[in-house]
Amino acid sequence: MQWQSLGAPRLHLVDLDGAQTGELVNLPVIKEIAHSVLIPTELGGGIRKLETIEEAMRAGVERVVIGTVAVEDPDLVAEACKRFGEAILVSIDARDGKLATHGWLKQTEVPAVDFVKTMVRLGVKRFIYTDINRDGTLTEPNFIAIYELLESTRLPIIASGGISRLTHLMILKQLGIHGAIIGKALYTGDINLKQAISAVNP
Repeated sequence: MQWQSLGAPRLHLVDLDGAQTGELVNLPVIKEIAHSVLIPTELGGGIRKLETIEEAMRAGVERVVIGTVAVEDPDLVAEACKRFGEAILVSIDARDGKLATHGWLKQTEVPAVDFVKTMVRLGVKRFIYTDINRDGTLTEPNFIAIYELLESTRLPIIASGGISRLTHLMILKQLGIHGAIIGKALYTGDINLKQAISAVNP
C-alpha cells in the first residue's frame, strides 16, 4: 500500500520460497496484496506449471513471470503464451552472461542472448533481465549485458539488479529499457520512488 500511495505503477512480487521449491508457497499473502491494491501486480517464483499460472491469475495477479521452466520446458512456454498472451513474462536470470535456474541455485551454460532469441520464437513478448551478481548490491546495473540483450530483440525488456541511483534509471531509459524493477534501493532510501518516477516521466 505504501508503494502504491507513492505512485508505483506496478508491484513486482517474488515468491522466494517458491523459487526454490518449485511450487507457490506464499499464495495467501500474494492474493491479499493483489486484492488490496489498485495497481497491477506481477508474480514470479515457483511458477512451473500451467495450472500454477492459472492459480496466480485467479488470485488477482495480472502478469506471471516464469524462469526455470522456460529453460527446462520450452513447450510449456509456447502453450502458456498461446493461452495467456502478454500476461506471460520470461525472466532472464543471468550470472556472467549464462542463465541460472531454481532460485539461482543452479548454473547453466545457456547464453542469455541465445535464450532470448529462442523464447521470442515461442511467442514471448516481454522479458525481465536480472544480473544475479548485481542484485541487492546497490552498485549499478550491468549496462553492457543489458545493451547486448536489447540488440538481440526489439521486444520490451525490464531491467532488474543493482539499480540504486536515479542516474541508473536515466541511463536505462536512454538505452531503451521498457521498465525497471527497484527493490532494495527503495527500502534503504537510496532511491526515492516519487523522485524516480518524476525523473523518468518528466
